[in-house]
Amino acid sequence: MGEETKILGEKRRNLILTWLKENTKPLSGTVLAKKTNVSRQVIVQDVSLLKAKGEPIIATARGYVYAAENNQSAKCTRIIAVNHRLEDTGLELNTLVDHGITVKNVMVEHPIYGDLTGSLMIKSRMDVDAFLHELKQTEASLLSKLTDGVHLHTIEADTEEQLDKACQVLRNEGILLET
Repeated sequence: MGEETKILGEKRRNLILTWLKENTKPLSGTVLAKKTNVSRQVIVQDVSLLKAKGEPIIATARGYVYAAENNQSAKCTRIIAVNHRLEDTGLELNTLVDHGITVKNVMVEHPIYGDLTGSLMIKSRMDVDAFLHELKQTEASLLSKLTDGVHLHTIEADTEEQLDKACQVLRNEGILLET
């Protein structure tokens, strides 16, 4: 990386913020690093500084997204409890996105750390495929492995009807947990 082409400090952070606000798809740290001619670790630090200033940036497995509150105010949100085997992860996620739902996160309750949350921001079958591919490539464990498959998702859609229909399909598949 040539010193003369690096974008420095505050200017770089302002560009990162602009690019995140302009994109609806996640931008990876690697892409941001190439655009600014710095290392990915510098981008990680920049994002941490932006978050510390109150910018609503979410880190997902596919990159960073800007989660502006005003974009979410008209959405219907629900937290659902689910339980399934690893091999049913695709079925669960595809069922949700096929109903126009965004899977915002996954949450589990850990006996020592309390609530653990991982950001997902999965909106389409393409996002599901990318998530499952990354899971396979990295051989990482799902958070739900800590709780024998039990986990929560915050899901979001344009209407309550979409949420209801998707939950009914998950119920029929034996994935949705209910009291």
